[in-house]
Amino acid sequence: MTTIGLIGAGNIGSTVARLAVEAGYDVVLSNSRGPETLADLVDELGDRARAATPQEAAEAGDVVVVTIPLKAIDQVPVEPLRGKVVIDTNNYYPQRDGQIAALDDESTTTAELLQAHLPESKVVKGFNNINYGALRELARPHGDPERSVLALAGDDADAKATVAQVYDDLGYDAYDVGPLSEGWRYQRDLPAYAQLYSADPPGTWPPQQHRRVDEAFLVEQLGKAKRYRDM
Repeated sequence: MTTIGLIGAGNIGSTVARLAVEAGYDVVLSNSRGPETLADLVDELGDRARAATPQEAAEAGDVVVVTIPLKAIDQVPVEPLRGKVVIDTNNYYPQRDGQIAALDDESTTTAELLQAHLPESKVVKGFNNINYGALRELARPHGDPERSVLALAGDDADAKATVAQVYDDLGYDAYDVGPLSEGWRYQRDLPAYAQLYSADPPGTWPPQQHRRVDEAFLVEQLGKAKRYRDM
């Protein structure tokens, strides 16, 4: 595994790209506005990075990160992602994405929507519950006692092992929450969401200070998850 493709190059996408390049991966970045708009980022990342179209990023990646607004997932190319591990960073914000009935009634999750769009890919939910600043700042080498843990969920054990390896390379331990359907436990506004990694007073956003999160604390916060209808 040498190349990470990114469909979307916003705050999370560009941060994953920076960590990946530092870990020795090649990265192929794309967005909806065209490769030329990524020139500055590619220059910053150096020789291991190049800009491309979403189709090309999907084709090039051994693992592909989809990190775009949820409302745009129907634009994710299907054919080049067949059989590949796809990391879904998406979150549902109705004010941005519009109302999505299956998410409003909680009969499915964001990652399951992407899996339905990519039926022959292996979707794993990851990188969605940490602010990009924390993702950058909290990365630590393997074995460092100050290392943090990130959640993942998916239906394919081998795919989850692959994503756990990516986490490890980028500076994080992995905690397997279970199947994709359990990805709701670290979605928007729940205890295991982005505030989890913030050392600021409650309500401060975006976070200015970040804190280490170990497995025990993550598991504790995941256990506090409630369905929106029950909140």
